[in-house]
Amino acid sequence: MTSPKTIDYFLLTTLALIWASAFLNIKIATYSYEPITIAFLRILFGAIPVLILCYLKKIKIEAFSKDWMWFASIGIINLVIPFFLIAYGVQKVQSNLAAILMSTTPLSASILAHFFIKNEKLNFIKSGGIVVGFIGVVYLFSDNLLINNNNFTSALLILLGSTFYVIGGILTLKISHKKNENVTASILIWGTIIICPISLILEQPWNLSPRLDSTLCLIYLGIFPTGIAWLLRFFILKRNGLVFQSQVAYLIPIFGVLLGFIFLNEMMTTKVVFSLIAVIIGIYFVKRGSFQ
Repeated sequence: MTSPKTIDYFLLTTLALIWASAFLNIKIATYSYEPITIAFLRILFGAIPVLILCYLKKIKIEAFSKDWMWFASIGIINLVIPFFLIAYGVQKVQSNLAAILMSTTPLSASILAHFFIKNEKLNFIKSGGIVVGFIGVVYLFSDNLLINNNNFTSALLILLGSTFYVIGGILTLKISHKKNENVTASILIWGTIIICPISLILEQPWNLSPRLDSTLCLIYLGIFPTGIAWLLRFFILKRNGLVFQSQVAYLIPIFGVLLGFIFLNEMMTTKVVFSLIAVIIGIYFVKRGSFQ
């Protein structure tokens, strides 16, 4: 009989694999779709499983309640902007590099939390982890085989996208008393409302003749890494707590690099491996320092 702990780690690994697969699928989606449209359809498809769950569980969605400005703001900062920046950046950057750059979220989160969250101050261990992690990122940017004058800005935009995730997470704490499914559904609704007209006006997606693989990857990107992964995250969080769920951060960059190498034959240089190890070590010490 399978033990509960084995099931827990299987769910955690599944969550990491789903989130890591986002970078591979974004890359393939960019073969046919423009970045704003990718962000729009990702949010739209991501809303579907969340809305279905809210309906089945009879959870009231408060997207248009008195707190609508919070939901709209988080939808812009936590979904619209980072989804666009990542899609824009991945056009010129390998998906495995995007996975490493996005995995710095726990590092930048610790810096911002020090200034904006009362009980999340930096300490020696956290600071050391941040330094090690960002040394890995700086070293990654020195890899001229993968990051050069043609895509340097794109790599920076992906890094900026991870920062917006953190800012959105901090804003979400303002409405943390509400049900997670309600919050997720509400910000997905507002994200769709905000980015839909922008996509239609600027990119006119109806004029596209997309490849089948790009379209399938975009649908997958919305339903799984955006919708179902959020619900799975909440389930693991409720079942095992924050400490256990936070271990997913170690696995995402590893899976992201491997998936890019296996399915897209992306180059994996020595500097990529070194940067990956440095970022994972940095995340480890940041999380260890959080429980001192």
